Amino acid sequence: MSTQGPHPALPARLVGVLLSPQQTFERIAARPTWLGALAVVTVILAATNFLFLRTEVGRMALLDEQVRQVERFGMTVSDAQYAEMQRTLDVSVLFGSVGPLVMTPVVTLGLAGLLYGIFTVLGGGATFRQVAAVVAHSGAVSVLQQLFLAPLNYVRESLSSTTNLAIFVPFLDEGHLVARFLGAIDLFIVWWLAVLAIGLAVLYRRRASAVFWSFMGIYVVIALVIALVMRAMGGA
Repeated sequence: MSTQGPHPALPARLVGVLLSPQQTFERIAARPTWLGALAVVTVILAATNFLFLRTEVGRMALLDEQVRQVERFGMTVSDAQYAEMQRTLDVSVLFGSVGPLVMTPVVTLGLAGLLYGIFTVLGGGATFRQVAAVVAHSGAVSVLQQLFLAPLNYVRESLSSTTNLAIFVPFLDEGHLVARFLGAIDLFIVWWLAVLAIGLAVLYRRRASAVFWSFMGIYVVIALVIALVMRAMGGA
């Protein structure tokens, strides 16, 4: 594991995770710190959500997305239900704005604990602090995703995803099983899984490709289950 050179500053580490993940994770593994990375990722995700949802465009996009999610499961939103959604929109905006402040640390540390437990059982020798540092720094991909999508969603006035694989099959109806399946696979999440796999491969001296394809197998199964459930509930 290469540890030559000074330990890079936090901004350099977050950028390095995106541009040269293996070298960056080698430095992170040598001096694992996770709190700063987690704090930056959490604040940026929460701030971009807040700035978007405090606009009228963001509020209406959130309301439209709520309706869209209900309809994707085959249910129809009545006038009374729509009126209730409008009435509680302020609460939804609040949760959407504040949610990342709570959920990002919980998910990050929860995932770190899960991965640490799995790889420990498999015979790994990394510490929880090292795994937490890898997971926290991999959040740089989520930051980039948010910074990319927020202005795009504002222009489009929509929260519907534009980075999932369904964009490659525009000729399929949204309710088609294949479209639902591809729509559940996001390109940024694939990138995040690749970055996370590289970090864990550095820690546990494993092949990054093997770790990545294990993650992708789980992701594909989850996407297929989601598609099948939505198809069953939503009909053809």
